[in-house]
Amino acid sequence: MKLIDQEQVIRRMKPRLFRNTFFKYLFLLATGLCLIVLAVLFGRIFIQGLPYLDWQFMNSLPSRKPEEAGIYTALNGTIWLMVVVVPVTMILGVGAAIYLEEYAKKNRITTFIQVNISNLAGVPSVVYGLLGLTLFVRTFAFGKSVLAAGLTMSLLVLPVIIVSAQEAIRAVPSSFREASYAMGATKWTTILRVVLPASLPGILTGSILALSRAIGETAPLVVLGIPLFLAFLPNSVFDEFTALPMQIYNWTSRPQDEFHALAAAGIIVLLALLVVMNSVAIMIRNKFSKRY
Repeated sequence: MKLIDQEQVIRRMKPRLFRNTFFKYLFLLATGLCLIVLAVLFGRIFIQGLPYLDWQFMNSLPSRKPEEAGIYTALNGTIWLMVVVVPVTMILGVGAAIYLEEYAKKNRITTFIQVNISNLAGVPSVVYGLLGLTLFVRTFAFGKSVLAAGLTMSLLVLPVIIVSAQEAIRAVPSSFREASYAMGATKWTTILRVVLPASLPGILTGSILALSRAIGETAPLVVLGIPLFLAFLPNSVFDEFTALPMQIYNWTSRPQDEFHALAAAGIIVLLALLVVMNSVAIMIRNKFSKRY
């Protein structure tokens, strides 16, 4: 240490410390601005929508009169939509991730498939709406049904779930697999009993983000021609329906201020539904995180 020139060290450290402090507060400012915008947005929505959020609003059918309009039909339609999206995306997405990580050989074809899956995650949602319109609405003649919309939304979020599930499976230590094989377990038993439980927290994290996107997307539903106004409830996945994003879009397009307040109340309901979904997934994730 005696051979080091302390003055030169101090002279070189000053610019580095200045840059470190500068970028620290720059990033802090960026984070603060984002939080301020989010707080203003939430504040405006809650101030405008909370007075209209009551049992009559939750239990009433859509109406052309603001004082009689409710969100019951759209809420039921959204639940029906997620009944289709959740099992389809979880089964296909996790299944594809398991095959690509555990069974598929590492070659050019597998690399090509994985690159395209990652690229599909960035495709605009309206493109998936056009695909669903061509494939499910017209080719398979599902019409403007829950099934057509659910399959379209499943295509939208499948790439995200596949990529996140692959990363979660890849993060499981190889020692877990080797210990299972040493005990005489087969490959499928190892995947089912060891790999999947250990990777479940990561899989659920990606699924939460993907399903949150699916429940709030409007563009694919508009392209599919999902009704903005519907006064009856779907009884099966083959019936027509409307969803919360479509109902909110309908109210925001009306000129009356009362409908804008109803749209704010609908946004609060949509946020509450997202919080419930995320809370359940986080509880499951935390349960398995303690085990592994």
